[in-house]
Amino acid sequence: MKKNKSFLMLLSATMAVISLTSLIGAFMLRSTEEKRGAGSVLILICVVSILLLLLEAFIFRNQTTKYTTKLATQLIRTQRDSMLHFPAPCVILDSEETIMWYNRLFERQVYSEDSYGEHLENIMNIDLERAYEEDGCQICVNKRYYIAKAVRTDLKNGLSMVYFKDITDYTELRYDAYQSHNSVIIIVIDNYDAMMSDIRDTEKAHVAVEIEKLMESFLEGTNAIAKKISDDKFYVFMEERYLSRKIENRFRILEEARQIRIGGKTNVTLSIGVGREGKGLDECEKLAKQALELCQGRGGDQAAYRDNGEFRFFGGVSTGADNNNRVKIRVFAETLLEIIRPGSIESIGNYRADGDAGQGFRRVLIMGHRFGDLDSVGSATGLCCAVRKLVSECFVVVDKEKNLARSLIDYIDDNEDMPYYITPQQGLDRLDSDTLVIVVDTHNPELVESREMIERAKNIVVIDHHRRMVNGIEPLIAQCLEPGASSAAELVTEIIELWGDRTTINAYAAEALLSGIMLDTKNFVMKTGVTTFETAAFLKKMGADTIAVKQMFANSIETYHEKSKVINSAEIYRGCAIARADGNFANIRVAASQAADEMLGITGVFASFVMYKQGDTVNISARSMGRYNVQVIMEALGGGGHLTMAAAQIKTDIESADRQLREVIDDFIKNM
Repeated sequence: MKKNKSFLMLLSATMAVISLTSLIGAFMLRSTEEKRGAGSVLILICVVSILLLLLEAFIFRNQTTKYTTKLATQLIRTQRDSMLHFPAPCVILDSEETIMWYNRLFERQVYSEDSYGEHLENIMNIDLERAYEEDGCQICVNKRYYIAKAVRTDLKNGLSMVYFKDITDYTELRYDAYQSHNSVIIIVIDNYDAMMSDIRDTEKAHVAVEIEKLMESFLEGTNAIAKKISDDKFYVFMEERYLSRKIENRFRILEEARQIRIGGKTNVTLSIGVGREGKGLDECEKLAKQALELCQGRGGDQAAYRDNGEFRFFGGVSTGADNNNRVKIRVFAETLLEIIRPGSIESIGNYRADGDAGQGFRRVLIMGHRFGDLDSVGSATGLCCAVRKLVSECFVVVDKEKNLARSLIDYIDDNEDMPYYITPQQGLDRLDSDTLVIVVDTHNPELVESREMIERAKNIVVIDHHRRMVNGIEPLIAQCLEPGASSAAELVTEIIELWGDRTTINAYAAEALLSGIMLDTKNFVMKTGVTTFETAAFLKKMGADTIAVKQMFANSIETYHEKSKVINSAEIYRGCAIARADGNFANIRVAASQAADEMLGITGVFASFVMYKQGDTVNISARSMGRYNVQVIMEALGGGGHLTMAAAQIKTDIESADRQLREVIDDFIKNM
């Protein structure tokens, strides 16, 4: 306004100067004889102009000023009233984000107390930096939701205005829609047919009634519906508002199911797959089937669901039944034989990833996990012996310097005419499109003997007895994952036996397989089922010498001394023996694993853990008698394994690893 007034004064002065100059010029023009008439006219015009200027300056200017002042006052009042009655709560902040002014809606809806001089962040949880962004920030005040947006109104004085858009209705509607989202739950009774086959009809009826009661209890307090698909499978459709409670309770139905006993010997266990992230029921069903497959691949007695792209598991604390699926293994054995040499069985299937129908493989490379033990190297050796009679070339890929089965490797090298073992680099050199890679005793791509081979190979088969992990080796042309088997060597032996007279193995390969079974079963004590003894009998029939196998387990006197030190360092913590070992000892992996096995013989010990540091990594070897699931404990530390045998590696110091291990043990026992 001041600028406009100055401009008007300047304009008036300019017009006055021009008028006076013109008047002087007119008088000068009139003084000449020739232009007297024109000068008189010009003088008259200049006089009129000056009179108009004087009239505007002293009469109309006052009226203009009054009008302008009145208009400015009205604008200020309107601006003030508009702010005061702004249709959304708003505040004005100074440069220090202190409240200088707020409107009535802010006082009525957001903060009813006197807030002058208060820092905005002291009276509500707001991120002012995000509020200055285009989308603002969402806040919750007094159980109402707002989008807070801030704008700078006076850069010179650092003033800002923050206004709040009420989105409570929208937020509640969106939340209700989320809570009403239907999920699909598939519940399967583990090993149902086998459990029910050996009991009386009256007891079958009793078990069926108990299972129906269990399902009714699971649905109680919800509006979910359940559909019985078969005697051992149920479909449940449940809203998110009720499913979230089941997840918070860690699927208590798993524990309740274990209370149902069949024949006074076996407990009922469930595998539960949950699909909750799908857009529709069809997509949720697919997710539920994936989760169920993971549960069953991990031994059952657990629930799984996907959360933000990652699968989460509950349960898995029971030992699990010896439910080796002989039909499934027989089908896999025939499939593998057809993959290796098409025409071996009546099949028209084509399994090669490169689509070369009817074409077998000229070369087969077999490998296990890094730092291979007798089960990994033994199963690979036995399978190599059988496959050599089917293909032109077959080798076991193993690092002889970094493994725990050097005694077996030396034994095979000394007694076999043809070499069995090649290095990972030699395996890479032989790898081509006509090569089949078989991985045994692991399906974790991070643990294989040669990660480069897995990444380059186009045709891969997996044979493993560990519980299924989420991010396994992919893609595969065939797989056999049987957590019910005692060892990979047991699975390989079953496959070879099912091949019949189409191939065979010699006594040395049989001894390699028997050593793997004896290692993982702790001499037929742990995880031993009927199939375990049947496969051992078959290997004995193939010429396996138990004395020669026993000699493969021999250790040096230094290893015995180190193992004794480890056991002497053990502490008992909540039923677990925890010990530490010297990571600088050359044969520390053997000493640590054997020490963990022996500590299970301590009274009151249900699981054992041995820690040792190598470089910047702490290695943990875990063993269990079956009451504690060490796989679940090691998975919480980034590792994995089996119910009774697992391991983990943590990049930290030994003290931190010890503390983390005890915290995980506490959490596991709490949720048992």
